[in-house]
Formats: sequence, structure tokens, C-alpha cells
Amino acid sequence: MRSIWNGAISFGLVSIPIKLVNATESRSVSFRQIHAADGGRIRYKKVCELDGAEVAQAEIGKAYEDADGTMIPITDEDLAALPLPTAKTIEIVAFVPASEIDPLQMDAAYYLSANGVPAAKPYTLLREALKRSDKVAVAKYALRGRERLGMLRVVDDVIAMHGLLWPDEIRAPEGVAPETPVTVREAELDLADALMSTLGEVDISTLHDDYREAVEEMIAAKAEGGAGVAPAEPETRGGGQVIDLMAALESSVRAAKEARGEPAEVTELRPRRKEATGPAAPKETGAKKSTARTAAKKAAAAPARKSTAKTAKTAAKATDKPPAKSTAKTAAKSTAKSTAKATEKKQPAKKATPRKRSA
Repeated sequence: MRSIWNGAISFGLVSIPIKLVNATESRSVSFRQIHAADGGRIRYKKVCELDGAEVAQAEIGKAYEDADGTMIPITDEDLAALPLPTAKTIEIVAFVPASEIDPLQMDAAYYLSANGVPAAKPYTLLREALKRSDKVAVAKYALRGRERLGMLRVVDDVIAMHGLLWPDEIRAPEGVAPETPVTVREAELDLADALMSTLGEVDISTLHDDYREAVEEMIAAKAEGGAGVAPAEPETRGGGQVIDLMAALESSVRAAKEARGEPAEVTELRPRRKEATGPAAPKETGAKKSTARTAAKKAAAAPARKSTAKTAKTAAKATDKPPAKSTAKTAAKSTAKSTAKATEKKQPAKKATPRKRSA
């Protein structure tokens, strides 16, 4: 592998000559810009805006643009003369547990290769010290015109360095978290745990870029004179709106088990309160019994209400009768009592008592 930087690791008073090699590479498919009308390549030319002439790469330098637009030329010699101990040195400043490094700070990754035979012994010493301490080294180094922060750790038998962003380059997550208060139930957490357990672990080395493979297949098909590949049918997945989170979790657990060849049985963990909202058989039976009892009570109470109503009407009619004069009461007092009982059984009360006046 080609080195991109030569320098040394400063480990106290120990200096370890090393070469810096890229540990990663991009495998994405790159495209060129073309003129859609005739397929001609679109190229960019570096042109001086003062005279309009095209400038070769060897004639291009660097400059800093001031606030008023003034260009201040900066040469490589100016940068090399800066009193930076990290200009050609990876200076280790501390050893800390790996858990203290925020993954948000992770940047590009490099391999550090021992540069020459004399560097093998101190290189191995630092590597074994990192292994035994179970820590990582925090270092400062300069690359591509700026000082950077790095983390050294052991990968197999090689010391690797991860570029780190400076702490002030990490944005605070303000306004990112949901502002609406949400309550997560225990049943939902249980299903989420079940889904995590079902998905299990994965060998990272088995994962691959499906999109890149699809692009390569499409390019190969078009290169052979075809029209590319047929568009795949979109998967029927839910949109951004979650209607029933419990149902979605249960379906996810079931699908994950089917993918792993396990029985797709999912124990529903729905809370009892939710089940009580629907009509249940015992409640329906109880309702029928109560309805029958109520109907029986109404039927039993009906005759009593009718007889009471008749008694009330009779009393009201008797009360509505106009009072007779004292002479009529005195003359018919002896006969009224004996005839009133027989008359009330056969005729209404208003016909039983005569309303004639005495002469």
C-alpha cells in the first residue's frame, strides 16, 4: 500500500519512524458528467479570472481571503516554517480507556507502518503496551495543512490511527429529539427486546453494498446493448406513520423468526386494559341476565300499578262528588249504609247516592 505521509510517533523520549497508509477505500461507483445531447465529456478548466487564461496545476498556489476580499498568498515554505512539533510527528499526549472516546468524533482511519528495521522494536513495544493496558492513545498530528486529533489502537498486529474531530467541531443535538412527551409501555419494551434477541448478532464481514451491485449489473446490461434491468417491485412496507406499534413489533418479530427458520409464533404481550375495551363473553351473559331480571320485575310490578291506578281514580271520583245537604243525609242515613255496599259492587258510586232534594 502506498504511504501518504512519513513521520514518527513520539512516545515520551522514544521516537518510532512510521509511514501513514490509508486503512479504508471507497468502492462506490463513480460517474462522469457528459453533454446529454451528444455524450461529450464535460471537463472543468482552471482559469484565471483576471486574464481569462487557463492555468496549469504547477502554477496554482494557495492564498487566504481576507474579510475585505484581499488575497494573502501562503506558500508551502510558510507552512513548513510554523513552530509545530506535530508537523512531522504523531505526538502521544495521553492514554485513556476506549469508552471515553465519543464515536461522533471518529473520522478517517489509517494504518501506521514501521519505517525501516530500527523502527520494529519500539513499534512492537508500543503495540504490546497498548494491548496489555487495554487503553487507546490520544495523539496530535498535522496532515494536509492543519493539526488534527487522533486515536491509536491495536488492530491484529498493527497500530491503527483514527482521525478525531476536535470537541468544538461536534454539534450539540439541540432540537433533534422529539419534543412531544411519549410514554413507552412495558409490553412495547418487551416486544422490542424480543425483536432484538430474534435478530441476534451478525458477522459484519458478510454485509455488502446491495445498491452498488445493482448499479454494476445495470451498467453491464446497458454495455451489452440492453435497456438496463427491470425495475424492482416496491416492497409493501408501512409509511412514516405508525398506526399500531404493538402490531408492528409483533409482525417484525414474526418476520425475523421466519427469516432465521424458527417457528413464527409470537406470544402477544398486549396489556389487559386494551383487551377490556372490546365486548367480552362473560359481560354479555351478565347483561342478558340483568335485562331478564329487569323485565321480570317490570312484569311483576305491572298489576300492582294498575290496581293502584284504579283505586286512585275511584278515590278521585268519590272526592269529586258534590256534598249533599244535611237534611238529605239525615233522612237517608239509615238506608244509605245498608244499600251503599251492594250498590258499589254493581254500579258506579255516582249512581248509588240520589241527589234529589226533599220537599
